[in-house]
Amino acid sequence: MDVFFYEAFEEETLALKGYLPPGITAGFTWKTIQEQGVGKPTASFISIRTQSTIPISWATQVSAILTRSSGYDHIKAYLENCGRDIPCGYLPLYCSRAVAEQAILLCMALLRKLPRQIHNFNSFNRDGLTGQECQNKTLLVVGVGNIGYEVIRIAKALNMDVLGVDIVKKYSDIQYVPIQEGLSHADIIICAMNLTFDNLHYFDYNLLSKTKPGIMFVNVARGELSPTSDLLRLLNENRLAGVALDVYNNESELAVSLRANKPSKNDEVQATLALAKHKNVILTPHNAFNTQEAVDKKASQSIQQIRNFLEHGNFIWQVPI
Repeated sequence: MDVFFYEAFEEETLALKGYLPPGITAGFTWKTIQEQGVGKPTASFISIRTQSTIPISWATQVSAILTRSSGYDHIKAYLENCGRDIPCGYLPLYCSRAVAEQAILLCMALLRKLPRQIHNFNSFNRDGLTGQECQNKTLLVVGVGNIGYEVIRIAKALNMDVLGVDIVKKYSDIQYVPIQEGLSHADIIICAMNLTFDNLHYFDYNLLSKTKPGIMFVNVARGELSPTSDLLRLLNENRLAGVALDVYNNESELAVSLRANKPSKNDEVQATLALAKHKNVILTPHNAFNTQEAVDKKASQSIQQIRNFLEHGNFIWQVPI
């Protein structure tokens, strides 16, 4: 077998098979590596998303790794831990618009108290449902890369006042500010930044407690940037008026626990489940990327990466080392 795909959900598997050329053999499972429970790699070329934990023992058995994600922090961490130089690729271009639209969707759902609206349909009671409009709200986008810039484009079209925070000032039409200044003005924060070894737990209790009371926080980047126990504490203290997450700290543990319907003793998993009980919280299953358009691009670009590696020994989009 030439390549094996882990974490390939139904629609993605169909799209990948549609682009797979004759002569390349592939296997597929919706499971993570740890859920599959195999002792050795099913193929020397493996493809994962973000929830698989690659065993260190596989470092001498795999010839290449492709992560079907725009982030690659988990791949860099694996290479650091195993101490080997394995060719690794990623997909930086396929889902910027999809994730940005979900980020704005989550913002607007929090502002309009959508979970409460849905809950109150059964009683047709409108008490406590008065929401807010997004126009003229100050949105702070932290991480102005491909996804963050798309978020800003959409937010400006909605007549929001937008500020950006990034160490690289890539775009000339963005009003960049230092993080402390942005926090003092923000009504809503969207985290769209890459996860690195340096910004782990960036949005912790200490940082978010410096905002004005009643702001809303949305994370569509990586859960490790915003510890769930800290978000829960800030919500309980009414520092945050709403939280929307598509990504989670200790996400692999959370996802496997929920899919297997087995309780987890992990503190961050338990904090996430506690967070889910709040009416001003929206949690989605790391699904912001998942549109028909993005899944099609994801499959096409994955096969491009695989063909390029099998034919030339390298990736078009190589994980930066």
